[in-house]
Amino acid sequence: MIEFRGAGPAEFTERLETVIGIYADAMNPPADQITGRKAIMRNHASYPYFQCYFAELRDSPSAPGGRGEPVVAGFAYGFRGAPGQWWHDVVFRALAERSGREVAHAWLGHAFELAEIHVHPDHQGKGIGRAMIRTLCAGRPERSAVLSTHDRPTAARHLYASLGFTDLLSGFVFPGGYEEYAVAGRPLPLS
Repeated sequence: MIEFRGAGPAEFTERLETVIGIYADAMNPPADQITGRKAIMRNHASYPYFQCYFAELRDSPSAPGGRGEPVVAGFAYGFRGAPGQWWHDVVFRALAERSGREVAHAWLGHAFELAEIHVHPDHQGKGIGRAMIRTLCAGRPERSAVLSTHDRPTAARHLYASLGFTDLLSGFVFPGGYEEYAVAGRPLPLS
């Protein structure tokens, strides 16, 4: 059985090796990107109103090798976006150029940024990602939730669309990158 347990910045940082392992297994990034991603995640934990949830399951003490300890099957975290944060500033500028400053402010002026949502491949397709997003967004005071994801027909894109996220930008390439992303948002609360 999966349990969702909240973790603050200190515990998140302490468990960064576990987090980066799940990220690597789920996303299969080039090995040379892991160190940078780890630094980004550590920095995210210092952002205002940082919130993380771990999806944990307990192995059975009676199973071979089982100790009854929690196994992390996934994690999700986010924080309040604010000027001065790289992703926030880049997306705000792009959205303002495309749709106007009023639209950019409406979506990003008081937004909860879902920075990372990852489920280990052994546990994907079981509703864990959906439940983590719902748990992470529950009771948030911000007026919107925003995220970026690869702009391809992936399971993640389908999940976000099924939760009511709509594209704010598509085919978007972040500075210094080459892959196309979609930036999506939806009003809060999640229904």
